[in-house]
Amino acid sequence: MTMHDTVTFGAGGGEPYARALRTDGSIRLTDPERPDVTVTMDVGRWNAAADRVDRSLLDGADGPVIDIGCGPGRMLVAARTLGIPALGVDVSAEAVAIARRSGGTAVQGSVFDPIPSEGRWDTALVIDGNIGIGGDPVALLARCAAIVRDGGRVVVEAHPDPTADRAFTAHVVDTDGNRSGAFPWAEVGIEALLEHAEAAGLRPRQSWTAEGRTFCELVA
Repeated sequence: MTMHDTVTFGAGGGEPYARALRTDGSIRLTDPERPDVTVTMDVGRWNAAADRVDRSLLDGADGPVIDIGCGPGRMLVAARTLGIPALGVDVSAEAVAIARRSGGTAVQGSVFDPIPSEGRWDTALVIDGNIGIGGDPVALLARCAAIVRDGGRVVVEAHPDPTADRAFTAHVVDTDGNRSGAFPWAEVGIEALLEHAEAAGLRPRQSWTAEGRTFCELVA
């Protein structure tokens, strides 16, 4: 079974993430091996317009942008407002539908499947915890390196804990207790991100923190 054949965050129209998108609710990411640790994700923030920090991630874009795990598309709308061509990719049919209704261009699928205009994107965004996709940060970063052009950028949001570096089997649970199937996920802080980037053939250009969020710009 290949990575993109596995259950992933947001797959399935009736699962908790899709319901939360429709209701502006919140979801929790849980790890059966750490039952006392949960990560709450504010889906309402993803449904809202891009904020100042979000928009700043587009400042260095010299060409088209691809948003990996675009969710309901706030970054696509922000890019369109700035006149930047952008495409979102997400496994969630609900997220893609919302993104399209908002005026963004998005396709349903996995980043590990063939991507339109592969190898020609200027900037790939991997934000909102999406470095966890697939549970293998090196594989994900290597995939992003193949998607962007030579010299293109991969902008990654790291885990708030700079020392985090954990791959695990996760579930998504909503406020009503609805639970997704298990899927591979990862948490990656800035220290590990730099190591994984080197293994994936990407070099760091800069890292920074803004309003409690940590980012790193990598170059292919």
